[in-house]
Amino acid sequence: MSAGSNSTISKRVKEEEEEEEEEEKANGEDENSKAEEEEALVALIEHRTKEVEHLRQRISYYKSQLDQAESRLQDSQSKLACLRGRHNSSSSNPSLETKSVKVERKSVSPERVNGGSKSQPQSRTELVVPSVNPKIPIKSAGSSAKTTTGLEASAASNRSVKVKAEKSHRSSNDVEVVENKDRGTKRKFEQKEHKELIPLVRSSSSPTTIGSYSSNHISSQHKRKLRSLAVCPVNDQLFVTSALDGLVHLWQIQGRGSSASFLSSTDCVSSVERRWPEDIAWHPHGNSLFSVYTADAGDSQISVLNLNKTQGRARVTYLEDKPHVKGIINSIIFMPWENTCFVTGGSDHAVVLWNERDENVWKPKSLHRNLHSSAVMGVAGLQQKQIVLSAGADKRIIGFDAHVGRADFKHQIESKCMSVLPNPCDFNLFMVQTGAHEKQLRLYDIRLRHTELHSFGWKQESSDSQSALINQAWSPDGLYLSSGSADPVIHIFDIRYNARKPSQSIRAHQKRVFKAVWHYSLPLLISISSDLQIGLHKRH
Repeated sequence: MSAGSNSTISKRVKEEEEEEEEEEKANGEDENSKAEEEEALVALIEHRTKEVEHLRQRISYYKSQLDQAESRLQDSQSKLACLRGRHNSSSSNPSLETKSVKVERKSVSPERVNGGSKSQPQSRTELVVPSVNPKIPIKSAGSSAKTTTGLEASAASNRSVKVKAEKSHRSSNDVEVVENKDRGTKRKFEQKEHKELIPLVRSSSSPTTIGSYSSNHISSQHKRKLRSLAVCPVNDQLFVTSALDGLVHLWQIQGRGSSASFLSSTDCVSSVERRWPEDIAWHPHGNSLFSVYTADAGDSQISVLNLNKTQGRARVTYLEDKPHVKGIINSIIFMPWENTCFVTGGSDHAVVLWNERDENVWKPKSLHRNLHSSAVMGVAGLQQKQIVLSAGADKRIIGFDAHVGRADFKHQIESKCMSVLPNPCDFNLFMVQTGAHEKQLRLYDIRLRHTELHSFGWKQESSDSQSALINQAWSPDGLYLSSGSADPVIHIFDIRYNARKPSQSIRAHQKRVFKAVWHYSLPLLISISSDLQIGLHKRH
């Protein structure tokens, strides 16, 4: 074979080898690009899957909101039709009486507001519908006049009551409440509707503020620091305050929250040691107020301020049973259950359930005394099941099944717990206040038990310690939490906000704010402070 033919063959072999290398290189590049493309698509699918799940949750939430709104609209329309039908039948037959709607004609006398009076000489027709929150007319005639307050029929009990002046040795302004003939009947229990709010927790990167506030401050007329604040569950115009002077003051909201008038003062110190109420709670009927004290020195542990006692009779009575064995009783709250009962938590590590056996007869039952190793700081009850939550200084959160008689769950965190507060709308959601700075408030799902959904808090400028006297409150829609602070500020938290700081802060007082509660039918926040003022913060 010639040399020329050999060189030709070697060239062809080299060309073929180069072509194979190029093909292999191209195939490798194709495989790499496919892998990268596949990885990008997987990441995109994962992102869009989460986006779809989130949007489905939002659709489900707004669908439930729409269903509830439509139901409320239909209910209001049927009530209006029923009301018009009754009005037409009563106008065509004057002798026909209805039990659910009552029409009274009254002449309105001057109304006292913070020492002043507004003259309203004209008469008016007042329509009282038991299923709505009532308005309270106040009558006064000079400085020695008696005050009359009408607690009209309520949504919970359909009962009519009157408030009339009575004397207390601490104040000339006292109140007497007289019930109607239905006094012996039990309140009709109303089951609240559950709303799914947990999917909304931490769902937004920006907060939703609730507008600006105009604040008005009035003197609490207490001589020492305020301790408690509670809005009446039946009459939306009444609230009470208590303080270290042992007095409980009753107030009436005026001008849709622009002011409040002082109605009465009652000395509610304990019977032996003359201690102030550590905590207070309204009876669900709205006709009495329960206070807790201490278990030391054989003192009375619970008092009942009965607003239905007639003049000249004792208004404050003390329960005989003393189930707590030592220390301060830190918390009292009525359970959201059909049977009327309340729970107390004390420094003796005990959680006690009190059941109503007869009118003004309450019998205690110890739920547990050893599940906490330190003081029980806060107690609460769940709506959907008979579980009592307790939070302790031992950093433990306990859920006790009162029906079964054993602990349903136990959870321990890294910081002491100072209160527990279930959400008013989502029955699975609850808040725990802790002593950790900038993480004072924690959210939990009762179904997940040990899983923290979110934590948030605030920086304190005036104090390094976290006081157990600072309290929180849920907004009626369950989306916001208000909290006092060691600073003169009310902090507001939007549970949808994924940050750990307040969504809004209101400079409300001159000194520390103990508590700020949301009014359930007015755009109003009511606060108490160590500056001895009551703040009325009206939302625009």
